[in-house]
Amino acid sequence: MSRIGKSPIAIPEGVTFTINGDVVTVKGKLGELSQEIKDITVKEEDGQIVLERPSESKDHRAKHGLYRALINNMVEGVSKGFTISLELVGVGYRASNQGQVLDLALGFSHNIVIDLAPEVKVETISEKGKNPIVKLTSFDKQLVGQVAAKIRSFRKPEPYKGKGVKFVGEVLRRKAGKSA
Repeated sequence: MSRIGKSPIAIPEGVTFTINGDVVTVKGKLGELSQEIKDITVKEEDGQIVLERPSESKDHRAKHGLYRALINNMVEGVSKGFTISLELVGVGYRASNQGQVLDLALGFSHNIVIDLAPEVKVETISEKGKNPIVKLTSFDKQLVGQVAAKIRSFRKPEPYKGKGVKFVGEVLRRKAGKSA
């Protein structure tokens, strides 16, 4: 039995959960998410979501834990939301936003301008003497992670000085420079 798949998902207050054929829809105060579920049975039993698989085949065992994790992320997202913070480490690295448009100065000849999806809320924090921070908030865990990975891909942290775009709290593997 899948250790992740067999644990039930508690439905918090203010979240509605509906099953329509193969599509599971979760609606909460922050938004609405839906996911197509194949081969796995989804039931609602006394305020909890329970997933069951039809057989012990490798494919069913894999999907059991996967769909449970996806539904749990949907429930958590529409009730609490997800936040990812990125830190810009480097001289002259700046970030600013005008609504949903993020403007990054990362040492290239031109600024990088990104128009973000309406589901992702962006906030930039620039304090004197500290590195600029970009905060991304959304109810969709996959979307906010994808946007954060795209921003990080513009200038990944390098191993010598640590310059680049990194996640807040990320530990970088540093290398020693040339020895004279």
